[in-house]
Amino acid sequence: MRKTWTLLLTAMIIFSFPLSAYADGWGYKKSNNGEVPDVGRYGPMIEKEDGFYVDPSGDKTVYFTFDNGYEQGYTGQVLDVLKEKGVPATFFVTGHYIESAPDLVKRMAKEGHLIGNHSWSHPDFTQLSKDKMKTELDKVDQAVQKLTDQNVMSFVRPPRGTFNANTLKWAKEFGYTHAFWSVAFKDWETDKQKGWEYAYHSVLDQVHPGAVILLHTVSEDNADALSHLIDELRKQGYQFGSLNDLMIKKWIPSPILGL
Repeated sequence: MRKTWTLLLTAMIIFSFPLSAYADGWGYKKSNNGEVPDVGRYGPMIEKEDGFYVDPSGDKTVYFTFDNGYEQGYTGQVLDVLKEKGVPATFFVTGHYIESAPDLVKRMAKEGHLIGNHSWSHPDFTQLSKDKMKTELDKVDQAVQKLTDQNVMSFVRPPRGTFNANTLKWAKEFGYTHAFWSVAFKDWETDKQKGWEYAYHSVLDQVHPGAVILLHTVSEDNADALSHLIDELRKQGYQFGSLNDLMIKKWIPSPILGL
């Protein structure tokens, strides 16, 4: 009898919480055939709040995005390559990064890249109240505005890719679009780098039209692979867009754009 009551009590506790209170970690079945990966139920969840993980137009365009939690000495090299190749990118920065590498943040904006919000202290958004989540985002936005001429911060990438229905909704209310990704690999372990060819093939093996590519700038492999990667993608017929380009295509019908 005691066991039965324990099970019933556990069930009552579990189902007393709304589904939106549970945390989800962004994930998908990796693509290896040039197709968009299957994200399952996450797709409708983020679409409901106008988020994205891919350019659904089918255009042979890819989007480079970089997460910057701290500086390891490679972001300058990444920026050098992007400038040389004429490729736009979005850099998602934290408070620590802004405070420790302000000159690099300034350079990102000066060279035409977008700066996105990766939160001030890299918390799990699903464990925060709405007000605390807003504070995390506001602090990054305000700090970037003080350093650069970027007056509008449109994109947010949740720390660790963790989200739920509430955080998606709140971000939209705050004026942000959730930017997830469709190509990524385990590249952030600075003591387990495997050489530039590993990073190069890890991206090419997953790439597809409309891919939003996530890379971490702490990776030496990524910095060394980037030039080769851009050249090969161009050879395969890919073009490079910014996340602003993606949003324009998402919201303006193709006939109007002349596409």
